[in-house]
Amino acid sequence: MRLVGVDGQQLGIMPTRDALRIAQEQGLDLVEVAPTARPPVCRIMDFGKYKYEQSKREREARKKQRIINIKEVKLRPNIEEHDFQVKARNAIRFLEDGDKVKVTVMFRGREIAHADLGMKLCQRLADQVADLASIEKPPKVEGRNMVMILAPKA
Repeated sequence: MRLVGVDGQQLGIMPTRDALRIAQEQGLDLVEVAPTARPPVCRIMDFGKYKYEQSKREREARKKQRIINIKEVKLRPNIEEHDFQVKARNAIRFLEDGDKVKVTVMFRGREIAHADLGMKLCQRLADQVADLASIEKPPKVEGRNMVMILAPKA
């Protein structure tokens, strides 16, 4: 097998018995790094320390990850001013928390004929949160609903 030392230098090709003896003399482990290579490559290292550092790196990577949720704000085309302000405040709170916001304008009955009202409503909400969010998906009619997705700015 090909043997690699603690500090990464090549120790050459030698029988397994000799490699194990060298590792035991140093008080370390012999770890097979590339079993499919010809000859197989082994490395002398402290395996417990290696596993600990690897788990530490994985924990650190998980800590930096941010799970983005999609929160929904539902509106109607004939919404009153105060109700709209409450919905806008909720959307702002969601965006400040780092979540995406799905704005849904629900149409009932013949309201769907006035899709332009829903478009204006979506645009009005987007203007209100413009400093916090960008439009990820512009307003689009899907069945009886109009959907727009806002994403927080970095």
